[in-house]
Amino acid sequence: MNLQRPNSNDATRSVNRSRSVVPSSGLCSRCIDGCQGNCEVFRASFRGRELLYPGPFGSITAGADKDYPVDYSHLNIQGYATGAKGLPAWVSAGPDTCIFPKVDTETEYGWDIKVRMKVPIFTGALGSTEIARKNWEHFAVGAAISGITLVCGENVCGIDPQLELDSNGKIKSSPDMDRRIAEYKKYHQGYGEILVQMNVEDTRLGVAEYVIDKHGLETIELKWGQGAKCIGGEIKVNSLERALELQRRGYIVTPDPSDPVNQAAFQTGAIKEFERHSRLGFVEEEGFLKEVERLRGLGFKRITVKTGAYSLRELAMAIKWGSKAKIDLLTIDGAPGGTGMSPWRMMCEWGVPHIYLHSAAYEFAKILSDRGERVPDLAFAGGFSSEDGVFKALALGAPFVKAVCMGRALMIPGMVGKNIDLWIKEGKLPKTVSEFGNTPEEIFVSYEEVKGIVGSEEIKKIPLGAVGIYSFCQKIKVGLQQLMAGSRNFRVSSISRRDLMSLTEECAKVTGIPYVMEAYREEALEILTK
Repeated sequence: MNLQRPNSNDATRSVNRSRSVVPSSGLCSRCIDGCQGNCEVFRASFRGRELLYPGPFGSITAGADKDYPVDYSHLNIQGYATGAKGLPAWVSAGPDTCIFPKVDTETEYGWDIKVRMKVPIFTGALGSTEIARKNWEHFAVGAAISGITLVCGENVCGIDPQLELDSNGKIKSSPDMDRRIAEYKKYHQGYGEILVQMNVEDTRLGVAEYVIDKHGLETIELKWGQGAKCIGGEIKVNSLERALELQRRGYIVTPDPSDPVNQAAFQTGAIKEFERHSRLGFVEEEGFLKEVERLRGLGFKRITVKTGAYSLRELAMAIKWGSKAKIDLLTIDGAPGGTGMSPWRMMCEWGVPHIYLHSAAYEFAKILSDRGERVPDLAFAGGFSSEDGVFKALALGAPFVKAVCMGRALMIPGMVGKNIDLWIKEGKLPKTVSEFGNTPEEIFVSYEEVKGIVGSEEIKKIPLGAVGIYSFCQKIKVGLQQLMAGSRNFRVSSISRRDLMSLTEECAKVTGIPYVMEAYREEALEILTK
């Protein structure tokens, strides 16, 4: 297993001086008194807790780079020379009807009242991180015009600088949440939805009541965890006043901004940022079922759950209790994870890796299904960024998995599009972009498609980050159509586990997907021995 160096990584802006490094510690094999750095231990010697996080905060997203023994690259997709699954009943299979542009990539999720999406992907939780806040318009409009669901993550109301609370400590007004919902709804095309995620603090503040009473949202999501970390959501703030404000709202803020020692350290410049943390959730069956019923009583049509890379026990709890509660979607996010802000070591070293967790999710879902119990619709998450990963996740979890949750891969196009707009205005287009042209119409292959969706006048108001996300979604769609056609699947629901093979015997043991030399062997021998 190829592991990253534990004392040097671009995410923490640290590097070993020596070419010879001790594998277990990551320390240089020869540590010299007088070394000027810049390994992680060196930087932590004077910046301390700052080295827990990738940086600089607010300008990056970070993804853990640990290389696990088995991952999705150890699966390959089967191809066939005959057959066609998922065609409409009135269509006869043949070379003229089974062409890849005809493949239907739409999917749906929900227990009773379904949500349809044009492509089987949706965003990760875009919550209170600075990256999500400052790029929200690009993300929201892009998801809306692409026909996919947008997840507004935890703590958005709680950190809103203009938040107003009533006499009971509940949300009276949250302009930032209002903005986020309005920007998605304005360009919503009837596919996908915007849903809001809640953690402990959000529940206490009355986020559910606020978003249904003021905005009429149909779906709310309960957050148990994520693949990047096993503690609550985090952000950083670089203002003492802001840190104190968040502390007054009930958040955990470290170092304690009310401590005179820390205030003095901030004034002298030693402490440059404060961290705002959420509380750990404590999930138990009775309370979970009651909370789902309470939310339904408020009027929500759908309740979804996001769970993380916890042990197999918690995975079983999520699937079994989700079945009892009749939740509409359970998103299962495996390690290592990527995020706007999570402790780097936690991202790399905590949690059940995605393919292991997803394989167990299929196993547990099948146990319930074989017992006659209905399994909630599932979505898998954990570092997916391309159409082959989407296909493999859908196939590995078939027939229970309906979509793939994408975190950083759906954020990057929004940031790229935003920056292209800035570079055009400044006359500083890099060669990687200018080789395709100097105007949005020339650069964005999907520009005219987006114009056709929103109109010739409205396209002038669309942020280019949204066009970037639409272009990325089109790439996923067409690439998925090609892979699906090659495996003779003409709709998402026809994809099955038989459409995969394991490239190693260890992968076969983990996933239950047959080893490449065993997959379809019986059928092959039957042909040979007839």
